[in-house]
Amino acid sequence: MARIVYSMLTSLDGFIEGPSGDIGLPVPEEELHRHFNDEMRRTAIALCGRRMYEAMRFWDSPERETGEEVEIDFARAWRGTPKIVFSTTLRDVGPNARLAGGDVETVANQLKSQTEGEISVSGADLAAHFARAGLIDEYRLYTQPVVLGGGKPYFQSGLSLTLQPLGTQSLAQGVTLLRYAPAN
Repeated sequence: MARIVYSMLTSLDGFIEGPSGDIGLPVPEEELHRHFNDEMRRTAIALCGRRMYEAMRFWDSPERETGEEVEIDFARAWRGTPKIVFSTTLRDVGPNARLAGGDVETVANQLKSQTEGEISVSGADLAAHFARAGLIDEYRLYTQPVVLGGGKPYFQSGLSLTLQPLGTQSLAQGVTLLRYAPAN
């Protein structure tokens, strides 16, 4: 049975994007990027909300086969990972992706029972839906030493959770990985 992991870069004050909708967080440099490349390669299935999927489609473009080796590596890992997109507005998705039909919780439970390894969930709104349904097995906050002062939070407003720490890890660029699981 797979584990569902919600993982995002976040500011010290808990935001994944700034007040004006821009990312606002430093771009991962080579060493940190390699960490994320490895994470993507370990992902059995990536579950995305519409906005996150549209942002990540950047990695599907043929231009991603040129440039920095670390970026080419991530693009290949992204394209090689099956993706399921939860959206009521998209009509089609790119390569190695499909639109989810039906109830989000039912789809997620089916995927968990039919998959081995890790399933990533990306996008704060989709992750909040999963969290409320008790579907997330691990939260990974990649905390950058930046304060955005507002914007879109990692944890959606009104979401109440009790978590237990699983560990921390110091990474490149002053990033600290904080890992938590729902408390039983």
